[in-house]
Amino acid sequence: MAALTRQRRFVTPGPDETVEELARRAVPDAPLEAAVDQIKSWNLHVFAMRRPPGLLLGSDVVFVEPPITNA
Repeated sequence: MAALTRQRRFVTPGPDETVEELARRAVPDAPLEAAVDQIKSWNLHVFAMRRPPGLLLGSDVVFVEPPITNA
């Protein structure tokens, strides 16, 4: 039987939640600005392509940790 692999942590945004609010909720131990920057860099599918930039939808999958490497 195959073992399950570890998956990246993610959250989905709440109604009208901003990236700052999401960062406070999902990464509470990190400084806010650093958490927001990290979330933006791990979720280019939301923050680079969406108009207006940073608009979060309830259907978004927002990663709150970096990609997992198979080292």
